[in-house]
Amino acid sequence: MKLKYQGKTKDVFDLGQNQVLLKFKDDVTGTDGVFDPGANTVGLTIDGAGKSGLKMTTHFFEILNTKGIPTHFISSNIDEVSMTVKEAKSFGKGLEVICRYRAVGSFFRRYGDYCTNGQLLDSFVEFTIKDDERGDPTISTDAMAMLNILSYEESTKIIELTKVICRVVKEELAKKELELYDIKLEFGRDAATNDVILIDEISGGNMRVYYKNEYVSPLDLENIFLNN
Repeated sequence: MKLKYQGKTKDVFDLGQNQVLLKFKDDVTGTDGVFDPGANTVGLTIDGAGKSGLKMTTHFFEILNTKGIPTHFISSNIDEVSMTVKEAKSFGKGLEVICRYRAVGSFFRRYGDYCTNGQLLDSFVEFTIKDDERGDPTISTDAMAMLNILSYEESTKIIELTKVICRVVKEELAKKELELYDIKLEFGRDAATNDVILIDEISGGNMRVYYKNEYVSPLDLENIFLNN
């Protein structure tokens, strides 16, 4: 296997024939040793975080694939903490999509004059561009179209897919009395077909989840969700 890219939380290897291998790490994003799914730097290493994230990701991607939702997922190997996926091309230098059900985190920091902390939101979707130097700024659909990052047609499709995907995740978590506050997804274009597909992972490291109004850490989330 040829190493293509070393990321913050995963290494990417080329398998040929438009497939790549994602090797999950135990590094998680955060600041000053505190986990933060919205941070753009590695903040700490948590033993078992990679395998935990892969288990969650595999669970959700398998459900989405059975529902016919376009994703990059092919298979995973839990013991080797790796996942085989379709090769995908990023939008611009990387685009993330956040779906919010509660006014928390950066949303509340920006709009706190107009809402209360934890206020219910109606599947609010926003885009951010990957840019560590500028703090992964939010970007509008107009700006993405004008800058040739994403067409209006593609942004509309991604918003629709995001709401469907996140509803599936939210309903699955609710089966264990877990409430999804927000979640960060990533999309790209299938390298073989150019179709818009869901890529990266769906794990505790990409979402804020609460149990009876108490925040659940990513590793605890995996234990509660998959093992109980």
